[in-house]
Amino acid sequence: MKSMAGTEKIIPVSTDSPDQEQVQEAPLQNGAAVATDAEEAAEPEVEELSELEQAIADRDQAAQQRDQLIDQLKRSQAEFENIRKRLYKEKDDIVQYAAADTINSLLPIVDDFERAIETEGLNPEIKKGLELIHKRLFEVFSRAGLREIDKLDQFDPHLHFAVDRAPAGEGQEDLTILEVYQKGYHFKDRLLRASMVKVAVKE
Repeated sequence: MKSMAGTEKIIPVSTDSPDQEQVQEAPLQNGAAVATDAEEAAEPEVEELSELEQAIADRDQAAQQRDQLIDQLKRSQAEFENIRKRLYKEKDDIVQYAAADTINSLLPIVDDFERAIETEGLNPEIKKGLELIHKRLFEVFSRAGLREIDKLDQFDPHLHFAVDRAPAGEGQEDLTILEVYQKGYHFKDRLLRASMVKVAVKE
């Protein structure tokens, strides 16, 4: 029995065992799996960042378009207000000065009455009648806004129209009004007809 125990053989364990190889390879496979999971987790983060940047860009573009539209709206409102004011003024001028053309076309009749009244040797009754008609006619025109240009001694190119001239006498200033051939008139704040005058001119 002892001899058999003394001759007992010891079988070495091979390091090339298939089971051991599988055990050693397992950590490598697990490491590869962890790396793959990290890459997959990083990809959504990149996509989320790209979407955020695009959203910011879209927001900035929308804000710029909004500012442009607001600026265009303000310009349009200003233009509309200017047009409204101009149309209102034109309408007001039409209403205020509507009678100007009619009165201007009737002024020659007023001139004829004045010349007739100043006619020498005119029958007093006729002269009185002409003066009454002239007065009533001029009252109507005055209520509408007609008024005679003030008599001035000096020529004013804004109020007078020189149709004749004569040499200035001693002591007379240049462009002194010598005679008024036809009266001038204002209609409200506008010149309706300039006075026709004769002026003295220094030579």
